[in-house]
Amino acid sequence: MKKIPVRRCVATNTSYPKEELFRVVNNKDMGVVLDITGKLNGRGAYIHKDFETIEKARKNKSLDKTLGIEIPDEIYDRMIMFLKMK
Repeated sequence: MKKIPVRRCVATNTSYPKEELFRVVNNKDMGVVLDITGKLNGRGAYIHKDFETIEKARKNKSLDKTLGIEIPDEIYDRMIMFLKMK
């Protein structure tokens, strides 16, 4: 049986399987980006794929604190856009 990787959401502090989370990366070359593949280099933080969780992270600035940089609103907007596409 294959082991399922588990990561912790920075907004809710709850562990989820990796495929249920968005990864946001602070990469020195590209800056802050939404990592859909989960393979980009850089410091990463995870957010659960849920509208309420994304808005909670935006309000509490959970990603800002974890990555040590201000996260633009377009990153949160892209996460919401990906949720609407599903």
